[in-house]
Amino acid sequence: MAQWTSAVGSAQLARLLSSQQARPAGPGTRRPPAYRALADGVRLLVLEGRVPVGARLPAERELALSLAVSRTTVAAAYEELRTEGFLESRRGAGSWTSVPAGNPLPARGLEPLPPEALGSMIDLGCAALPAPEPWLTRAVQGALEELPPYAHTHGDYPAGLPALRAMIASRYTARGIPTMPEQIMVTTGAMGAIDAICHLFAGRGERIAVESPSYANILQLMREAGARLVPVAMGDGLDGWDVDRWRQVLRDAAPRLAYVVADFHNPTGALADEDQRRRLVDAARAAGTVLVVDETMNELHLEDGFTMPRPVCGFDPAGSTVITVGSASKAFWAGMRIGWVRAAPDVIRSLVAARAYADLGTPVLEQLAVNWLLSTGGWEEALALRRAQARENRDDLVAALERELPDWEFDVPRGGLTLWVRTGGLSGSRLAEVGERVGVRVPSGPRFGVDGAFEGYVRLPFTVGGAVADEAAVRLAAAARLVESGATGASEPPRTFVA
Repeated sequence: MAQWTSAVGSAQLARLLSSQQARPAGPGTRRPPAYRALADGVRLLVLEGRVPVGARLPAERELALSLAVSRTTVAAAYEELRTEGFLESRRGAGSWTSVPAGNPLPARGLEPLPPEALGSMIDLGCAALPAPEPWLTRAVQGALEELPPYAHTHGDYPAGLPALRAMIASRYTARGIPTMPEQIMVTTGAMGAIDAICHLFAGRGERIAVESPSYANILQLMREAGARLVPVAMGDGLDGWDVDRWRQVLRDAAPRLAYVVADFHNPTGALADEDQRRRLVDAARAAGTVLVVDETMNELHLEDGFTMPRPVCGFDPAGSTVITVGSASKAFWAGMRIGWVRAAPDVIRSLVAARAYADLGTPVLEQLAVNWLLSTGGWEEALALRRAQARENRDDLVAALERELPDWEFDVPRGGLTLWVRTGGLSGSRLAEVGERVGVRVPSGPRFGVDGAFEGYVRLPFTVGGAVADEAAVRLAAAARLVESGATGASEPPRTFVA
């Protein structure tokens, strides 16, 4: 890389470094030299993607002042990073981050693991399950039967197929939220929906309030759109939101948007109750903030006889405050990239008009497949399979973690797809780095926070069960021992594991 493309300030880098402090060394344990610890910290930030490749680092004197260390320490750390290939420098241009030749660029989100790596790596990075067959095949076959009339058109439906819009609207109405098709836009997944909403409502530099922690890929989407993220801490455990804290942030920061996951929150699994939903809508309305509610986990309640709270949009009868986002990706299959927005008709019209400059529309065949599922009862049948699989995986993973890592702490959610795990004082970033070497891929807590928060956490999805869950816990325990001992260098390659 010939030149830096962004910059990291000394105060920001100091915060990121301080967030990843390892647990105190035990008796007899030798601490690494200060320069080496600093180099290791910067390297880890680059590998995690929290400091981008091509980011200009602060000058040595400036960083030394922010870290309260000598300039010699910073200079030695920078020299070690240059030797390893993680830093490039040029007189007059400063120093910027890089990755050594042959190393992959760090993932800044939670991209699925390439299929060719699945033989030796257990992937706990992506919270998605395989398709619930035979319903995927049946849905595609049903879509093919319905396709011929649409094949005689141009195929662009910026608002979505009328039949699917009407079907989604009727499902909201059945949940007690009267909805017209004109209040629905079909999108390319929930990510496409939220991207469109952010571009319409929050220009570059606008504030967006987000739960802390929150879904990593959405946080990254908002950062890359130029938003200024305002974190709001979640309530304790699985109790949902701290609404008093939300009210204060909305009043003081006056964000243009707020993004929340009320139903089995990703990553914590928390479920907001009806009183919290009502109070948050009232607070957003009073502050003039548009509340974007992600319902992608809504149908993944895993306990028999469980009754879900009323949807958040049910507390906004005028439709002026809440925009709801839904998706088939979690409830059915991530490969089915169908999402939707429910909002006031004027908001839908604005989103549809702006779509002419984005993706024009969502694939027709996939829309027909989802419509077939929703109109034939196939959705409910597939969802029953999905819930049973997720519940079994959750219970297997919980049992394996309790056996192999008894010091790790978590609350078991009643739905969703994720466990939010406190790692007994270990660095989540270092666990993620070492985990890849021992054959388990896991996202660290800071991916789900703002400015390095949640270093003592990892997110574990219910995507594996049985013997694979047992092996995943064994490998995580091996990674934890390496991190705790400080032996985080090269290790033996992971053995191939076949479920």
